[in-house]
Amino acid sequence: MQPPRERLVVTGRAGWMGMGRGAGPSALGFWPTFAFLLCSFPAATSSCKILKCNSEFWSATAGSHAPAPDDAPEFCAALRTYALCTRRTARTCRGDLAYHSAVHGIEDLMSQHNCSKDGPTSQPHLRTLPPPPGDSQERSDSPEICHYEKSFHNRAAAPNYTHCGLFGDPHLRTFTDRFQTCKVQGAWPLIDNNYLNVQVTNTPVLPGSAATATSKLTIIFKNFQECVDQKVYQAEMDELPAAFADGSKNGGDKHGANSLKITEKVSGQHVEIQAKYIGTTIVVRQVGGYLTFAVRMPEEVVNAVEDRDSQGLYLCLRGCPLNQQIDFQAFRAGAEGPGARRLPAASPAPSAPDTFPYETAVAKCKEKLPVEDLYYQACVFDLLTTGDVNFTLAAYYALEDVKMLHSNKDKLHLYERTREPPGRAAAAGPPPAPWPLLGSLLLSPLFPVLLETA
Repeated sequence: MQPPRERLVVTGRAGWMGMGRGAGPSALGFWPTFAFLLCSFPAATSSCKILKCNSEFWSATAGSHAPAPDDAPEFCAALRTYALCTRRTARTCRGDLAYHSAVHGIEDLMSQHNCSKDGPTSQPHLRTLPPPPGDSQERSDSPEICHYEKSFHNRAAAPNYTHCGLFGDPHLRTFTDRFQTCKVQGAWPLIDNNYLNVQVTNTPVLPGSAATATSKLTIIFKNFQECVDQKVYQAEMDELPAAFADGSKNGGDKHGANSLKITEKVSGQHVEIQAKYIGTTIVVRQVGGYLTFAVRMPEEVVNAVEDRDSQGLYLCLRGCPLNQQIDFQAFRAGAEGPGARRLPAASPAPSAPDTFPYETAVAKCKEKLPVEDLYYQACVFDLLTTGDVNFTLAAYYALEDVKMLHSNKDKLHLYERTREPPGRAAAAGPPPAPWPLLGSLLLSPLFPVLLETA
């Protein structure tokens, strides 16, 4: 009989296998049911820290060495720590599927392994791999395929890099340098290709307001040859971790694992993820109470999709649907003209709070953004619609990320905002529901519990 933690890890891996092409009938039947349950419950609120509890428990029980049978006390201690974490966040997690699944899962596991509710607890720890000798950045003998730029030495042309960014209320700069201001409340896909998925969740800045900002970000790096295992990174308001959801900081146990690395630049404020095997750099920041996202990615990776026609809601590639775009020109005209504190009735933007008159917003944005480009205009827009001065920094850092990540220095500043032609944008349809796949992956630490009871 397998030791408790080993069975937990094996069962979890079976859960991932259930998503593959070779999944058996029982596995395939489980996932649609699980996805349906996920979509039937409200998403985790930003103040609910259950995902942190899940991650800490998974890190404490998913070590690379199989435990001995007498490790049951250690497993019970980890379960008690997990239970304590859920109790601490109980008040903010009412009605959350992840929270209630965790609570029931803990009870089942404690019963299965005869764990008492009273007893010692364990300190959660992160599972990190030691740096390879002589090179803390990358193994010298890692496969060439795990270094995108090195693999280009046999090709005729060097890779062409593109940039996408999302910040503020929110403003989107696509891979083709279109700049849009969008509503996009709820969960939306930013990137969806053969190598990774990125989804953001935008929530209202003020109660009853149409102004939204990014409160949650999920990035899934897919399993890639001998380079990396599948990894999930998730950030939320007031929770910008410096590790993946399983507690690791690189691509796993494969030979080229260090071709995917996460680095904390400023604690709780700035994280950078390097995915060298696909030539990609991702910057995630927390500015004030909200998140910003920026990425540098080769065109070859951007366009690596199995069915391009199905990528209509891939925002970094296609932009926001027309019915989600805000007419910035109409908003600005309403802000500058007579009755500047009130917007035209037909404007899709929210009513401006009384915090900042137009002249004050302009002055504050000028301090950080002297060039009157679209980042400056976005700053003014955000101050007028939210009254939150932190959005000035969000626009500033978004432009700084462009300077670092964009390959064409002549396109750092943009001056003309883009709106999609009605015909094309209308084809994109209404806002999507949150992805069932992403939703299920967010609860990956709970797969062992769910699968054992399925």
